[in-house]
Amino acid sequence: MHLVELIQRALMEDVGAGDITTLSTISADSKSVGCIRAKQELVVCGHEPAEEVFRQVGAVYTPLVAEGTLVPSGTEVARIEGPSRAILTGERLALNFLMKLSGIATHTYRTVDGVSGLRVVDTRKTTPLLRYHERRAVKIGGGHNHRFALYDGILIKDNHIKACGSITIAVQSAKQNAHHLLKIEVEVESLAEMEEAIQAGADVVMLDNMSNEQYREAVSLNQGRVLIEASGNMNRERILEIQGIGIDVVSMGGLIHQARWADLSMKFL
Repeated sequence: MHLVELIQRALMEDVGAGDITTLSTISADSKSVGCIRAKQELVVCGHEPAEEVFRQVGAVYTPLVAEGTLVPSGTEVARIEGPSRAILTGERLALNFLMKLSGIATHTYRTVDGVSGLRVVDTRKTTPLLRYHERRAVKIGGGHNHRFALYDGILIKDNHIKACGSITIAVQSAKQNAHHLLKIEVEVESLAEMEEAIQAGADVVMLDNMSNEQYREAVSLNQGRVLIEASGNMNRERILEIQGIGIDVVSMGGLIHQARWADLSMKFL
């Protein structure tokens, strides 16, 4: 969804026919300057939707800290100037975007900081209609993105295999029906399935919920033939454990769905 439309819908949800409290207490000619500060250490993310919120309500949002910057508690990250009514009406929605996206960026940063030798990516476990912004926050925090949606990559999972009849049939069917520029990834639950996927022509295998010892065996068995992705019950500690094994990619839906909102607030100066 385009950002302008997203913010329009979000404002309709929150404001509707009007901000009754603000309209009944603040004069139309009142002007103010608002300051948004971090209330914890965080990685700043979310300026774009926050700026659009205030643009649509009639105030000016000015970022003071670049996205991707790790800031200490108390840092002023943005200022808002304009009619007091506009700033008060847009305050909560803009903060919601900043808090959610800064939370994802911060969680990603804390997960991947110092990790080397493999790429940590997100998944499609995202909030509907907010995927672009959430996955952008992952990149801002130092992570990477998996396929964006169902249309831009082939990922054959257990239910596809069940419905097709076998890994081999699924991979062969994908090769016959998809264009030649798309890579084929197959989710596997055993080393035998991994070998079947490789023999069938997969480009990437996803090792689902395997042990560290199984990862070592898989890397040895693979001999560099395909990319290896590890997935399932991943966190920073697990990633640090396996970073030297030879896994190429770790996918972690928790980069987004386990991230806690960061704490920011706005005060008038």
